[in-house]
Amino acid sequence: MMFYQTICAVFLLLLKSDLCPPCDRAEYEKNGECCPMCPPGTRVHRHCTAYTSTTCVPCIGDTFTDKPNGLISCFPCTVCQKGLGVKTVKECTASSDTVCGVLEGNYCIDPYGGGCRAAQEHTTCKPGHFIKHPGTDSTDTVCEICPENSFSDGSSTSCTSHTDCQSKGLPTVKPGDSVSDSQCGEKNWAPLIVGIVLGIILVLLLVGGVKLYKSRVCPKKNNSSKPGPLQQDQECQLQQSEESEVVQKQIPAQILINC
Repeated sequence: MMFYQTICAVFLLLLKSDLCPPCDRAEYEKNGECCPMCPPGTRVHRHCTAYTSTTCVPCIGDTFTDKPNGLISCFPCTVCQKGLGVKTVKECTASSDTVCGVLEGNYCIDPYGGGCRAAQEHTTCKPGHFIKHPGTDSTDTVCEICPENSFSDGSSTSCTSHTDCQSKGLPTVKPGDSVSDSQCGEKNWAPLIVGIVLGIILVLLLVGGVKLYKSRVCPKKNNSSKPGPLQQDQECQLQQSEESEVVQKQIPAQILINC
């Protein structure tokens, strides 16, 4: 019976020690004594005893403590290394660690309370892709392939549609792909030039024919009717005027047909 009582007593003592810790939240246990913690920015120089309190000293150099503690040494300040893609945003103090931020064009891969220990460069989208989501300080760039009939060099947030050469009346020299635009040829002016030249030749032929006709017809009329010089000149001028009007009406129509 005594054996069971002893076991129960030990169990109750153990349970009591777990439920009721010997020291306060602002204290730490050392050599059976509950010593007061040192405030942030300091550390323990000498632990308390039954007759003396804890002795604290400030953190010096590149060290800090950011919480009440019972430590005999301070924490080393974080060093922001450019080689790791980070820079110093806030200098270390006795009561706070250095705050490192990411360099431009990088995103954090090793975060810690309010800062970043290491970062990595944003992904560069390849030609044929566009930037769907630009990178931030905490996320990488998201790339996506261009849809059909468009292209991109990988540096823009959208793809550009291929040039439609046919809609511009130009021949397609090279079809576009995901990394380059369509290449259009130059407009073919040969048919228009040929049409203009033929029109000019036709005009010259008509003018020459009219002159030849006048030189042959006007004298015959003069011989048959034998009019006076004044009448002969008036008839020839009238005939030339009528023929000239016919030629002028025919020339534009002929040029349009050739073009």
